Amino acid sequence: MYNTLSINPAYAGSRDVFSFLGLYRNQWFNSIEGAPNTLTLSAHSPVGEHVGLGLNIVRDEIFITNETYFDLAFSYNFNITEKGKLSLGLKGGGHLLDVDTARLNTGGFNNGDPDAEINIDNKFSPQFGLGAYYYTDKFYVGLSAPNVLETDHFDESQTDPNSLSSATAKEKINYYLMAGYVFEINSDLDLKPSGLLKAVEGAPIAVDLSLNALIKDKVTLGVAYRWSAAVSAMAGFQVTDKVMLGFAYDRETTELNQYNSGSYEIFLRYELFKKEERLISPRFF
Repeated sequence: MYNTLSINPAYAGSRDVFSFLGLYRNQWFNSIEGAPNTLTLSAHSPVGEHVGLGLNIVRDEIFITNETYFDLAFSYNFNITEKGKLSLGLKGGGHLLDVDTARLNTGGFNNGDPDAEINIDNKFSPQFGLGAYYYTDKFYVGLSAPNVLETDHFDESQTDPNSLSSATAKEKINYYLMAGYVFEINSDLDLKPSGLLKAVEGAPIAVDLSLNALIKDKVTLGVAYRWSAAVSAMAGFQVTDKVMLGFAYDRETTELNQYNSGSYEIFLRYELFKKEERLISPRFF
């Protein structure tokens, strides 16, 4: 919910200030070696009345696989109503895939079987995505596909037709639909229910539902539910007008909860205002 640029390029510049975000996720900590870790760095800013630019970098480390995504985002917004804007966005960049099955030997997974050894050394694949984002001061809805190129990163049958093993790595198109609304309960409390839906071929539809409370424009507390997957709690603190810190923890609702201690995320957001500006009421999305 705070890293919208990574899934929708139309979000670039929508906060009307230069905005930098760093986020780290440790999934299934205290579990098996090689559990997923993700680091995200992003920055975006308006560069004119209707144009926004952004940069996004994502680093995933999962078992024997390391992946790095990087892209530049461009958005253009239109004044649809007196308070509402429609932003259309494009993004282009690349993906680096690194797979080292030699690391399997250290855990006794393949017992030195040469047919199980596959090595991909930071193979580059292009990335191209698009999105749309409509927003007012209280409401937002977005639809996006961060990458529309279904690239074959690796197909073992093409490189070694005599191999007894079979392995492929292919990019699938992920579709995201998100929406949220801010209810102003009183001068000290805002409530924001929101939802995120992700669809990709070959996997069940993923649905995230959340409810966040902004207290005195300083403290954010929230809970979330990922359908048939996990429950989460989060807290955010607007330390200064420019700096926000946050922490989230989620726990599996499936049988996986027997084998790990949950997942956690930490994030830092820094926003740069012009000298004559100050943060009167922080945007809740």
